[in-house]
Amino acid sequence: MKRFAREFQTPRSGACCSIIHPMSRTGRHFLQIPGPTNIPDRVLRAIGQPIIDHRGAEFAKLAKEVLEGLRSIFQTNSSVVIYPSSGTGAWEAALVNTLSPGDRVLLFETGHFSQLWGQLAQKMGFPVEYVPGSWRAGAAAGELESRLKGDKGHVTKAVLVVHNETSTGVTSGIAELRRAINRAGHPALLMVDAISSLGAIEYHHDEWGVDVTIAASQKGLMIPPGLSLNAISEKALSANKTAKMPRSYWDWQGMLKTSETGFFPYTPATNLIYGLREALQMIREEGLANIFRRHHRHGRAVRAAVSEWGLEIVCSAPQEYSNTVTAVFTPEGHDADQLRATILEHFDMSLGAGLGKLAGKLSGIEMGMRFANVPHKEGGVLAALRCLGPAGKITEDPSSTQ
Repeated sequence: MKRFAREFQTPRSGACCSIIHPMSRTGRHFLQIPGPTNIPDRVLRAIGQPIIDHRGAEFAKLAKEVLEGLRSIFQTNSSVVIYPSSGTGAWEAALVNTLSPGDRVLLFETGHFSQLWGQLAQKMGFPVEYVPGSWRAGAAAGELESRLKGDKGHVTKAVLVVHNETSTGVTSGIAELRRAINRAGHPALLMVDAISSLGAIEYHHDEWGVDVTIAASQKGLMIPPGLSLNAISEKALSANKTAKMPRSYWDWQGMLKTSETGFFPYTPATNLIYGLREALQMIREEGLANIFRRHHRHGRAVRAAVSEWGLEIVCSAPQEYSNTVTAVFTPEGHDADQLRATILEHFDMSLGAGLGKLAGKLSGIEMGMRFANVPHKEGGVLAALRCLGPAGKITEDPSSTQ
């Protein structure tokens, strides 16, 4: 039952919980937000080790071990860099290391975080071509192919896509997007935000032809916020040689040069790297394929509960359902924020809020809906349990949508 809360980190859908007295605060708070997620005790203990000299041999060995382990999580043979930052820093790093002032990027609007990435790009002076979306579906390969075929002068230098949109529970098919770029014969780089999918949902940096993958520590990697990552293809490294955006802190070359010896060009987040080493060990013990199957199974169970309640999932295409986050609409006339407040008061459980244009429209668990008088059908939790039992065993490949 490792990482139990992560399998059920579906804050807008049904998740089982123990009932406690109203306003009681005994035991651990039950964190059910999309991230930061609950941290395993093993990782917490690892983070609590005494700090060491980040210019010494012991740290160099630690850093090399972690970097090698991260390659297996990204499923890449290419370079990976670690920044002491949130995922926003890794967004910026991907752009400034590959682009020049005035370069145009094409971005699919799939939810709140795709918008934030686009806003960051605009603030840095990059013209952003938005592909508008309903927030209920992923990036469309056909639309991408059409737009790139129309770009005869190859003005678009990068395609930006959020793999697993935390705000909507929609997962985009990255492999098909790469095939669309290839069919269009376009040289644009493919940049993918895998912040809420890496280590939890099937992801193949090399096989899917991703040029820069952006990730962060506080979700599938099971450690606190504070580390962000770039996995970098050879094509992206080649673009880096001619990119003219000013960069210092985010400079790949400085990071890659020092990482050869196991060091950083500035002070690293030593204790978070301790935690990352332990988390990577836990992932190796369970096996990535088993982790993907577990999330797929538990995501399916949560969706069964939502269906039994008679509520509507935000993601409109079953093949794009996220296995880490399920977003659910509350019935008309009922405020999800009030429901979340009720659940926090009575069950000491935090659920994720609706973001952007979904604010106030996302819901939580069966008991909370009873307390908040939100209309729903009974039996969602039982439906989830049936799905998790032997009769609900999943045989399909969780990566089939890619």
